[in-house]
Amino acid sequence: MSKYQSLLVVKEPTGVTEVVMNRPQRLNAMNPIFFDEIRDVFEKLDQDDQTKVVLLRGEGKCFTAGLDLKEIASVVGESEKCAAEQNFQTYKLIKQWQIAFSRISSCKKPVIAAVHSHCLGGGIDLITACDIRLCSKDAIFSVMETKIAMVADLGTLQRLTAIVGKSASRLMVLTGNKFDAEFAYRVGLVSQIYEDKEKLLIEGRKLAQEIAANSALAVQGSKLVLNFSDDHPVRDSLEYVALWNSAFIKSDDLTEAVTSFLEKRKPVFKNKL
Repeated sequence: MSKYQSLLVVKEPTGVTEVVMNRPQRLNAMNPIFFDEIRDVFEKLDQDDQTKVVLLRGEGKCFTAGLDLKEIASVVGESEKCAAEQNFQTYKLIKQWQIAFSRISSCKKPVIAAVHSHCLGGGIDLITACDIRLCSKDAIFSVMETKIAMVADLGTLQRLTAIVGKSASRLMVLTGNKFDAEFAYRVGLVSQIYEDKEKLLIEGRKLAQEIAANSALAVQGSKLVLNFSDDHPVRDSLEYVALWNSAFIKSDDLTEAVTSFLEKRKPVFKNKL
């Protein structure tokens, strides 16, 4: 896989690939290059048969400080252009960055976010596009755009309510306050809290390996059905899963699951989407 300026991609033989935000000197702040690279990474991982699960984490002191406002301001604020051109350029950038994070949610491979210390602003946009979120006890979450007179525009307002509910999402968004790990766990933003970053990564990798040990056909199919169900009524979603299983249920993986159970051994799955 290509080398990146803002990311590090580590592929393990277990089928788990770690995507590491790798600008620790800037607290993993998101610059324009980051959005191009995160989009490229997840488009490639979606098609990579060796990757079954993705673990997303941050290098250094924190998960991410959010947008790198200094670098982004230099891209958006080109004064030689007229206001209309500047506004349209800003619109195009926002759409491109939205697509970058949407590539995470649409990726067939389950994505686990492992959050330590601060997860601010764009970090909330990022983790709400993931399937599972874990954190360390020192984690701090904030939709900080509100505090700097902005409207969060990369997915938080569209995804957060489905995760934490209407009241909690409005509390987080409308105040822009910082919320701790206990709050995040209580409202369902994260599934588990761990003592520190080291324990978080140990358990995050363990969870990723557990998922990767399942049939990729079943895991990835389940994610695609869940994604469809997020955007469609129950009746349509039931029809979709009925058609899905009609097409895919007669798999070698299903035969292997039954055979390994009868033989009292661990299954070895081979099918993939």
